[in-house]
Amino acid sequence: MRLTTMTDYAIRLLMYVGRHPDRLCTIAEIARAYGISEPHLMKITHRLAQRGWLETIRGKNGGMRLAMAPQNVNLGAVVRDTENDLALVECLGPDNRCSLSGACGLTGIFQGALIAFMQHLDGYTLADVLEQPASRSDSDEQPVRFLKA
Repeated sequence: MRLTTMTDYAIRLLMYVGRHPDRLCTIAEIARAYGISEPHLMKITHRLAQRGWLETIRGKNGGMRLAMAPQNVNLGAVVRDTENDLALVECLGPDNRCSLSGACGLTGIFQGALIAFMQHLDGYTLADVLEQPASRSDSDEQPVRFLKA
């Protein structure tokens, strides 16, 4: 299973903003920090704001901040909000046309794995992944790889 780039970037964005609770963060600075295109980040920011994870403020001095405390940002919920398709295999999806359906024991195994994966993520919040290195400044921000290749 591999989560989409959108989910990876969404969690990175939330982590960045969560590390700077004292100010508004901009798409441009996050794009620079993580090497992500601004238009792509704009799309992700819009979605996270629509879903209630971010508060955005327009204008010259605008930016974004978390819409809730980091301990209230559940990682499982963020993944569910950003992933379009969590079906690990065809038989778990809505358009199942697998010729083995009903005669294959893998469906239940994969379903159980997905449930366990999501339950594991549900046990963590953004606060759990916001390590604050004491000796770093904003300009030293390094890319965070949430997903491993």
